[in-house]
Amino acid sequence: MPVPAEYERASDQFYKYLIDARDTAGLWSTHVTYTMTQGVLQVFRRRLSTKDAIAFANTLPICLRALFVTDWDTDEPMKLFENREVMTKEVKSLRSDHNFSTETAIRDVASALRRHVDEDIFDQLLAR
Repeated sequence: MPVPAEYERASDQFYKYLIDARDTAGLWSTHVTYTMTQGVLQVFRRRLSTKDAIAFANTLPICLRALFVTDWDTDEPMKLFENREVMTKEVKSLRSDHNFSTETAIRDVASALRRHVDEDIFDQLLAR
């Protein structure tokens, strides 16, 4: 069996996402966008059960899936969804000395993610 296309083109797909998210957020660098994306994914992950987190990860392209699970402390207590301001502050706490996430980071990442996933599957999952 050949290597699946999503694995063969993983880096290209990830970079396309980073450029899209960078432009959506009005940022100047894909490096800054990487940290913003990682922060948003971690904030979301902390609010999901392991089962739901794995289901969500499976909707993401390979590199974003890897970023979603990187440095996951599965013993960390699950958090409740809070207002956007509180969760944005949490996004900005990741590598805070080098984090330039926007005030709209959660919306910016969510908007960009939608353009890089199968929206029908993504919406079905989020509806649960």
